[in-house]
Amino acid sequence: MAYDEGLAERIWSVLEHPMDIDSKKMFGGLAFMINGYMFCGIIGDELMARVGPDNYESALPEPYVRPMDFTGKPMKGYVYVATPGFEDDADLKKWVARCLNFVQTLPPKPVKAKSKKR
Repeated sequence: MAYDEGLAERIWSVLEHPMDIDSKKMFGGLAFMINGYMFCGIIGDELMARVGPDNYESALPEPYVRPMDFTGKPMKGYVYVATPGFEDDADLKKWVARCLNFVQTLPPKPVKAKSKKR
């Protein structure tokens, strides 16, 4: 599944400190990462937002939001936001900031030891 490259550009444009952020193709879309954690992404033309388990229930009733059910089972802490929910750059910025705020509460990821090739 392709992802909306125009949306990717919009996300980059609303990020305040983009040099701390990386993007990676995954799940058939694009994920935005900080400190090794995915905070949001794009699947098709929808925003995948990591709001966290404590903010999940309050995010669901918001307009154009639905559970992220990528695996066929809702993933608590993640939601999809349909295009009308972030048509305005201010709304997109709000979602991206919300995701970043959650991920920045997570503990640092442990450094993985590199495996030795034989």
